[in-house]
Amino acid sequence: MIETERLILRPWRDEDRDDLARMCADPNVMVDYPKPQTREESDERFMRYAATFAKHKLCRWALERKSDGSFLGYTGIQPVFDEHPLAPGVEVGWRLVRSAWGSGYASEAARASLLDGFLRCGLLEILSYTTRDNGRSQAVMRRIGLVREASRDFADQNGQEYIVFRANRSWLSRRS
Repeated sequence: MIETERLILRPWRDEDRDDLARMCADPNVMVDYPKPQTREESDERFMRYAATFAKHKLCRWALERKSDGSFLGYTGIQPVFDEHPLAPGVEVGWRLVRSAWGSGYASEAARASLLDGFLRCGLLEILSYTTRDNGRSQAVMRRIGLVREASRDFADQNGQEYIVFRANRSWLSRRS
């Protein structure tokens, strides 16, 4: 578990499944996916995150607001899939419910995730990527001090283009 001033990043609980499914079914939240996810797809995501934590002791954490315990989404670091263009590697990512946008929660949680990755996990590099037109995520990446890594940009099997940012351990000395 990770705590920040306003947030708790914690392991997933079975009672998070409904909140995750609602978030993943929201077309505004899933704008960078081909389509919103079904309940089955959301449950697969839930199980993948739980399995990733069990195996690697890092994952996308469930994100909760301290003041009222509200589910806000997820944030955290995890290994990229073996067949992914950035493999082997670890990436930081986030996805928040629409009502949590614009409050700085993604930046706050992502910074805490980077710190955990470098200090607790001993990682040397953490990547982040998003679609070329996802300006909101790119703004978070810049805000948290990630550096653009254009040489690692890639396209998926459907031709969707992704841009890559990264941080290495020097991020620890320049984080804000």
